[in-house]
Amino acid sequence: MIQVKVKYFSQVKYVLGKDEMSLSLEPGTTSAELEELVRNQAQGKLDKVTLRIAVNQKYIPAEIELKNGDEVAFIPPVQGG
Repeated sequence: MIQVKVKYFSQVKYVLGKDEMSLSLEPGTTSAELEELVRNQAQGKLDKVTLRIAVNQKYIPAEIELKNGDEVAFIPPVQGG
């Protein structure tokens, strides 16, 4: 198993009711698989929300394999008025 720290911001934080957590994942788990897990936890409340993913404080342009100790952040688009 690998350990990753997951941080949630804005809508994701409000929907899940927490701002971060640690997860144990199978080796070889990808960022896309983790996003699917997060969306499933949200029970449809994030279905129409586009999420940017940052791994170790850098936005990733495509799916990557996560490694032990990675910090993954799910960041929805900035909203304002």
